[in-house]
Amino acid sequence: MIKNGKGGGNTQTGLVFEGKTDLATFLSQQNGYEIIEEKENIVFKGQNTEIKVKSVYYDGKKVAELYKQREFYNSFLKKLDIDWREYISKPLYPDDSIFVIIKNSVFIIECKHQQVAGSVDEKLQTCDFKKKEYKKLLSKANLDVEYIYLLDNWFRNPKYKDVLDYIHSVNCDYYFEYIPLYRFGLPVPNEGEENNE
Repeated sequence: MIKNGKGGGNTQTGLVFEGKTDLATFLSQQNGYEIIEEKENIVFKGQNTEIKVKSVYYDGKKVAELYKQREFYNSFLKKLDIDWREYISKPLYPDDSIFVIIKNSVFIIECKHQQVAGSVDEKLQTCDFKKKEYKKLLSKANLDVEYIYLLDNWFRNPKYKDVLDYIHSVNCDYYFEYIPLYRFGLPVPNEGEENNE
């Protein structure tokens, strides 16, 4: 399935939505991609600090960095010498995030799945606020911020039309089941080169 539920597609070029699958796992299974956890020595608030970075390599060239939840603060923001307390009053922990070097962009990915009506319904309406908070956080680094929901099929129900329209109206985005690699500006392996899972 592709964005807005139209058509079909090759799930090898997108992030498959499963509770146990994250972006690092998905990318590491694609031909040409390698995830390497690296240690970097940085200066944060005048102090030498060691951080861990999950670097994404494609055909031997570094193309991105991955940060889940608290890693976004403990590694990425520290690497940028950003103290979140100077920009926002409460931290937000992304389910997944990827800094795509060539695009100078950070993609915040929130995974939402639901089996019965409940609080997730209302959480979808918070994307505008959260995107603005992330933009404030990253303003010093002059990085573009994109906010994307990865939704399961529960949210295809027509009762979510208004909230899905709202997500687009505030320049956020959503996909059902998976996000295609090209959405991040990452290289997409040729079909003949892809892994068959």
